[in-house]
Amino acid sequence: MTIETTAVLKGVRLSAQKGRLVADLVRGKPIQSALDLLAFTPKKGADIIRKVLLSAVANAEHNDGADIDELKVKTIYVEKGKVLRRFTARAKGRGNRIVKPTCHVYVTVGS
Repeated sequence: MTIETTAVLKGVRLSAQKGRLVADLVRGKPIQSALDLLAFTPKKGADIIRKVLLSAVANAEHNDGADIDELKVKTIYVEKGKVLRRFTARAKGRGNRIVKPTCHVYVTVGS
């Protein structure tokens, strides 16, 4: 019997494309290996995904009574979220659009 536990983080101020680069690094790895890899990855998404992964591990331990040493990252994916649209003033009364993308991070851990 396999236990699968999830953690979700929505509305992160990070583009989905940049988040997927980090998610691809840890997919399928054991938890300790994934956490070590994320701790030394110099990307903004690494810290965000590390926190979601720790949350999933805590959920597995508390809710399902899982052994942390046997867990690994079953699935991890990053989806596009809402885009915050802003504008900046330009010359002659014009304006340029500034897009601030967001994303949703989904992590599933299991043995």
